[in-house]
Amino acid sequence: MLYLVATPIGNLGDITYRAVEVLKQVDLIASEDSRKTSILLKHYEISKPQLAFNNFNERKVVPKIIERLVKGEKVAIVTDAGTPGISDPGYLIAHAALEAGIEVVSIPGPSAVIMALTLADLPLHSFTFKGFPPNKEGPRKRFIAMEAESPHTLVFYESPYRILAFLKNCLEILGDRRAVVANDLTKKFETHYRGTISEIIAKLEEDKIRGEFVVSIEGLRKEKAKTREDSDL
Repeated sequence: MLYLVATPIGNLGDITYRAVEVLKQVDLIASEDSRKTSILLKHYEISKPQLAFNNFNERKVVPKIIERLVKGEKVAIVTDAGTPGISDPGYLIAHAALEAGIEVVSIPGPSAVIMALTLADLPLHSFTFKGFPPNKEGPRKRFIAMEAESPHTLVFYESPYRILAFLKNCLEILGDRRAVVANDLTKKFETHYRGTISEIIAKLEEDKIRGEFVVSIEGLRKEKAKTREDSDL
């Protein structure tokens, strides 16, 4: 059996009882970063062998994991933080396991995108999760432009090295919409920047940028969409 186990995105206390139980009973833990996972395992007094499983070796490791699963072992997949497969390794092994007739079980828990949305003060009835934008400006602009006409709340992940460049591209392409930028969720220096995109850019330029970011941006409002339609007539 293959378990996809969600782990804390910062605060170690956010793991579920079920996740701890599963990690204690599996034969192997395939982790994105064994050093980070070791901190979590030590905190909950779990001693299990680990296998490195990340974006760089994923295709090579998948057959090894499938082989062990076929033999009857139980394997847990964990990432650095959050739910496996959500902008993290996990899809390939889950797909391969199902193809091999192996049962796949998801152990739900922390997810940065969901937490950020609940705190965003933006419509939640529908949203589009885009993950990490491309690193280079040209592809990044095209990536953002794909959702310029979308009425749904848009959610992105971004690194501290590109957050300002990304927001400036959003301002240029989407306009000065309402947004919330969440930084270091559940960690000691958790911060939320609220306002229009231009206001948030100004705030970030004054602060020390560090940690990971989740960016939530309002979708295209109906009145603005109608104005655009009229201008095309």
